[in-house]
Parts: sequence; structure tokens; C-alpha cells
Amino acid sequence: MEKKPFVTMEQVQEMAGTYPTPFHLYDEKGIRENAKRLKEAFAWNKGFREYFAVKATPNPFILNILKDYGCGTDCSSLTELMMSDACGFHGHEIMFSSNDTPPEEFQFANDLGAIINLDDITHIQCVEDTIGYIPETISCRYNPGGLFKISNDIMDNPGDAKYGMTTEQIFEAFKILKAKGAKNFGIHAFLASNTVTNEYYPMLAKVLFEVAVKLHEETGADIKFINLSGGIGIPYRPEQEPNDIFAIGEGVRKVYEEVLVPAGMGDVALYTELGRFMLAPYGCLVTKAIHEKHTHKEYIGVDACAVNLMRPAMYGAYHHITVLGKENAPCDHKYDITGSLCENNDKFAIDRMLPQIDMGDYLVIHDTGAHGFSMGYNYNGKLKSAELLLKEDGSVQMIRRAETPKDYFATFDFCDIMKKYL
Repeated sequence: MEKKPFVTMEQVQEMAGTYPTPFHLYDEKGIRENAKRLKEAFAWNKGFREYFAVKATPNPFILNILKDYGCGTDCSSLTELMMSDACGFHGHEIMFSSNDTPPEEFQFANDLGAIINLDDITHIQCVEDTIGYIPETISCRYNPGGLFKISNDIMDNPGDAKYGMTTEQIFEAFKILKAKGAKNFGIHAFLASNTVTNEYYPMLAKVLFEVAVKLHEETGADIKFINLSGGIGIPYRPEQEPNDIFAIGEGVRKVYEEVLVPAGMGDVALYTELGRFMLAPYGCLVTKAIHEKHTHKEYIGVDACAVNLMRPAMYGAYHHITVLGKENAPCDHKYDITGSLCENNDKFAIDRMLPQIDMGDYLVIHDTGAHGFSMGYNYNGKLKSAELLLKEDGSVQMIRRAETPKDYFATFDFCDIMKKYL
């Protein structure tokens, strides 16, 4: 599939006059259309809800767009819970799925009325000790272990993942929770990441639905919902075909009819907690070429760095790059596209064939709408960029300002040495 930016060179030039590069830019129209598609694909399930993974794009403006489509939030920390609360998400519209969780975060989640999704059987006692009781509605995270395969392809290795309970533990956990007053149960699992196949969700659903039936039969637990979590990926590379969310929804429906309905569990609600699928294609990092270097290789230095997008440095992840204004020019130059950090892995692309890049050219780094800005950090004293929203009417709204040196030094507010810059 051809990768095309959702923004033009003329639009970027106009934006850059007010908001200097680098900046993350989000496409409101694309976000809304995609949220609508997901909702339609699972409309057959009466209780369906998408719990957007806040960690992917923690911005209240984004959360409020998704709220328009009935989405809830999936939170993994105190601050994500706070953001959800501030945006007006209430009660069971919030799912708290964390691991190695500080007790005070269980307390805050419970105070908000959020659904607590327990990562480990030992958390049962922690929750009870912290809040004084077990909530009536509670969920458990399941990890069957081993390798997760689709056909002959290994999708991921749950056996090496730190998340979730074993089969034996989740059965024991349900019995303990039921004895302690839990009445409404949920199951959650995350077995593979960034899958680009329509088979993953139906395969995962079959695993969870079968476990749910056994849990219900053996423990008597009233299972109200099954959370398929995330894992639906996007085509970062142009040669990849995107997932078909309607085919995925239909595949899950068939398994639901085959497994849950005959077991008398045809009223179980399905939840998802998609981050990457919801946002990644609808965000990009806009940066400008500011240096060129001709040594053992050809380097183009840009004004963004791994602080703005960590995935290539951390995972060796591929992100497509478009040189604005040169979309139709031949890709006959081989470049490493680099940032300015004191780390040799600070490269957005290695040996990438691109059009000739001139100083001042704007580069769009695609698919940064999820796990882009949110994974940023401040190494080398680098400052995080602004986030902008390209609205449906073509206007641009700043939805997070760029950091300043004053922000960087703000936690030294007790220190006279830095008063000059505070």
C-alpha cells in the first residue's frame, strides 16, 4: 500500500511559521473515521466498548475525540487515571490494567469506580488490604504461556511475558474472589503485539472464550465481559496490507457464536483496548533537515531526535519517511536520517532510499500517532516537542505546547543554583 502523508507541504510551511519543528501532528478526520469503523465492526455485540490505551497517546484532546464514539480508557498508572477522570470518564468507563502496582494506585482506581484488572493472583490480597474489600466487579489477566502461533507463524511468546496469571492461577483467583464477594467477572489477555493479520483477534477470542466457559462451569463465576486487549497492528511498511477491522469483527462474531452462545453465555460483553490501531496511522512527526554529512556514509541530520520518537532507536522499528514536495521524485539517494543525541542508535532510518534531500526540506515520519510522543524523554537535555491537531475543517490547534528550558529545570525549584533559568 502506498504511504501518503495526510498533510501537504504548504500546510506544514504554514504551521512551521507558528510552531517550529519538530512537532507531532494528528489527523482528527482520520481518528474519527477509524473510531467509527471499529464501533461498527463490533456493533453486533451489545455491550462492546473500546477502552483506548491511554499510554499510546496520553492527550486529553485525543481522549475527548474518542469519547464521542463511546470509548472508555485503559489506564496503567496514577497519572493516566487522573487524566481520564479530568476528561470526564466515569466509573466503568475506565479500566485499570497495571502490573507491579503500588497499593495507592489500586485505591485511586477504586475511588474512581474504575474496573480493576488484576495482573497477578497476589494482587487479590493487596487490593483487599488496601481498600478493605474486593469490588463486586473485577477482572483477571490471563497468560496461557508457551508460544502463540497462527498457522505455522510464531506471533509472540507469552511464556516470556511478565503479564498475567497461569491457567491454574486464574481458576484459583476466581474462586478466591468469588468467596470474597466479587459478583461480576472479566477476563483479559494480551498474547501478541502489532499483528498485521485478520486472524489474530479471532484466534485470541477462541482461547479466551473457551477458558471463560470452563471458568464459569468450574467456579460458578458470572462472567460479564471478555477483554481482547490490544495487538491489532498497523502496516508500518508500504508493502504490508492493513488489517480489515470488519473482517476481524466478523471473525470474532463467528467464534462467539460457536463457543459462548451454546454455553448460555451469549450476553457476555466484549471489550478492546487498542492504542496503535486507533491512533498510529493518524499521527506523524514533522521535522526539518538541518545538516548533511558526507563521511563513510551519507547522513541527513534533522531537528528531531529519539527524544521525539524512540521506537527506531529502541526496537529498530521501521517508520516510513516522506520528503514533502518530493513525493514523485526518484528515490535514488541512500541516507541515514539522524538526530543529534549522543547515541549512535539515534537514527530514524538506516540506508533508506529517498529523494535527494536539501537543507530546509520538511520530512514527515509516518505512523507516530501511538507510542510516539508518549515514549519521549529528556536525555541530553532535549526538550519534548509540541503536539498539534489538524482539525476536520483544515485549521490547526496546539494540543500540547513544546517544552521549554524552564520546564526542564522546574523540578529544581528548591535550588538557588538554577533560579536564573526558572
